[in-house]
Amino acid sequence: MNFSISRPDRALAAALQHKIDHKTKPLGALGELERLALRVGLVQQTLAPRLDRPHLLVFAGDHGAAKAGVSAFPQDVTWQMVENFLAGGAAINVFARANGLALKVVDAGVARDFGPRDGLVDAKVAPGTRNYIEEAAMSAAECDAALARGAAIARELAAAGCRVVGFGEMGIGNTAAASLITHHLTGTPLADCIGRGTGLDDPGLARKRELLARAAARAGLPATAAGDGAHVLAVLAEFGGFEIAMMAGAMLAAAEAGMVLLVDGFIVGAAFLVAARLQPAIVDYAVFCHRSAEPGHQAQLAALGGEPLIDLGLRLGEGTGAALAWPILRAAVAFLDEMASFESAGVSEKA
Repeated sequence: MNFSISRPDRALAAALQHKIDHKTKPLGALGELERLALRVGLVQQTLAPRLDRPHLLVFAGDHGAAKAGVSAFPQDVTWQMVENFLAGGAAINVFARANGLALKVVDAGVARDFGPRDGLVDAKVAPGTRNYIEEAAMSAAECDAALARGAAIARELAAAGCRVVGFGEMGIGNTAAASLITHHLTGTPLADCIGRGTGLDDPGLARKRELLARAAARAGLPATAAGDGAHVLAVLAEFGGFEIAMMAGAMLAAAEAGMVLLVDGFIVGAAFLVAARLQPAIVDYAVFCHRSAEPGHQAQLAALGGEPLIDLGLRLGEGTGAALAWPILRAAVAFLDEMASFESAGVSEKA
């Protein structure tokens, strides 16, 4: 897949900052909201940005390594949670409804045939990846297909007028995949990238560390932040889930279309790390929504220079952090558009 993502032209930055600074408030008084307003204005190249037709995409996929014991939950929970999403009963459904976000569930590679369903996008590459402890999770062709299908979903949204898209995921075992990807694309020691995921106890965490060390040794890929595109795609194919690869493709196409990206926590962060290593300019299109309790997320944020909007101790996934951060982004754009200036309100500025 070839993507062309350019850093937003900063020629508009001075005019945006002037507009922000002359609202009826002390300089910098709205803190992070001011930086968000500037970022969105630059992405959209306008003094009056809009957040039309916001969507949240939840990508679901199964992992062959889940059956080896890298998670506290059985693999069947993936398809069961997809059913929960489609029934409207999960946390992400509640938060999306509460905050006016359209929600789509994408079957990227779940080991279950759902058939045609309202709210479900069937983009299945295969019914789950292979066990990366023994062999590569996916072939190069499967990896390319997942990237391409994710890109097609994002382009369809862009064509329909969507200007902001959030990302979430579901896949038992995907914190393990995210740990391996983070280690190999940042150079952070593997042990520092591995957390408890869905709630492993101490023996379970020790087993997860041992299994992931075996997977890394089998693949024999370098762990470095300086790898080229071939290295990034090799890491993704060796360890990634279809949901992670498909998210990466969707992120790249969304940024290429000038959309604002709401980046959730650790697993979504792994997909974004892949995208950023392929196209570094994508970082300027991202809003890092929350700080995950998973230790590997800190390595991702450090590598990407990301500062999350909220830190609530979340570790659920599903895009819940993106949905909860969304009203903050809306507020940032609303103040830029609606708040009076000193001149328009007849309020005296600081002497």
